[in-house]
Amino acid sequence: MIRSNFFLLVRSTSTLSHHRNPFSAFTISNLSSSSKLPGSAMETYSKDTEEPKKDQQKETSTRDVDPSKNVSDDILPHILNLYGSCASPRDFEIYAPDASFEDPLMCAQGVKQIKSAFYSLSKVFSESRITEYNIKENILPHGRREIVIDNKQYYKFMGKDIDMISLIKLYVEDGKVIRHEDWWNKKPLWNRETSNVPVVGRIIEMARRGSMLATHAMMKFGKDPTA
Repeated sequence: MIRSNFFLLVRSTSTLSHHRNPFSAFTISNLSSSSKLPGSAMETYSKDTEEPKKDQQKETSTRDVDPSKNVSDDILPHILNLYGSCASPRDFEIYAPDASFEDPLMCAQGVKQIKSAFYSLSKVFSESRITEYNIKENILPHGRREIVIDNKQYYKFMGKDIDMISLIKLYVEDGKVIRHEDWWNKKPLWNRETSNVPVVGRIIEMARRGSMLATHAMMKFGKDPTA
């Protein structure tokens, strides 16, 4: 199992298993960035006077958004299932068909490959879950959302407990996740853009794609276990 061996090596050798708990208490917060839409004037003309009239848009702030309507409220339970090795086909409905998933080990493209990535967790670890987390939801241009989950993950392999700090970033459009990034140890993913040596970045990208393809084949190309 290519993914299993490499994944175990990366996770088990992480010094994060020796870190102290970074959370003083279990906290969950749905926060939105303070982003205002500028008031814009739209000119219309009266058929009688042909004089322009201005309809002033109301300024809105994400601070006024009802927290119960945050996109993260619908997506978070499914993310917890994915990382908890108890995902069902319904949990993957949060993704757009051409969504991508990346972590330091794999680079998945499309829902079927994302299924293979998360279904493989239970094949490697006897236990896995997100134990603590803090959420921020930001409104981006063009109606997109960014959900940032500062979290701590727990894994158990052959009786050994492994704790890992991570930063999950979800980019959402029309209610669907279009990109899912998992930054282990809160470090940006390595690629040709983030690496100081572009050639090294390309090699890392190829290795991650190869790891994903091997895992995808091993997991029967994203076939749902219950199907």
